[in-house]
Amino acid sequence: MSHTLLNYYEAIERASADMLDAARNGNWDEVVKLEGACAVLISQLKHAAKERTLREEEAKLKSRIMQRILLNDAEIRHLAEPWLDDLDKMLAGKSKTLH
Repeated sequence: MSHTLLNYYEAIERASADMLDAARNGNWDEVVKLEGACAVLISQLKHAAKERTLREEEAKLKSRIMQRILLNDAEIRHLAEPWLDDLDKMLAGKSKTLH
């Protein structure tokens, strides 16, 4: 049964890698879409984790998966910073471009 928990972690890792690819390509709509998919997977994982536990070797694999997810997340945030700064300026009425 605990194999199912690892499947959730692996699915979240795949989604985070896809988010990173989309961010690298500047496809922020896809990033947002995949972020929603991650949120659903995380919710499902939390529910499943209430009923199951990981064995020691599975917990080690989970830790490695989580490290990769965190690295992906950090790079996505780094790529998003200029975009978020531009968005803040636009919302404040200080857009770089004139329309």
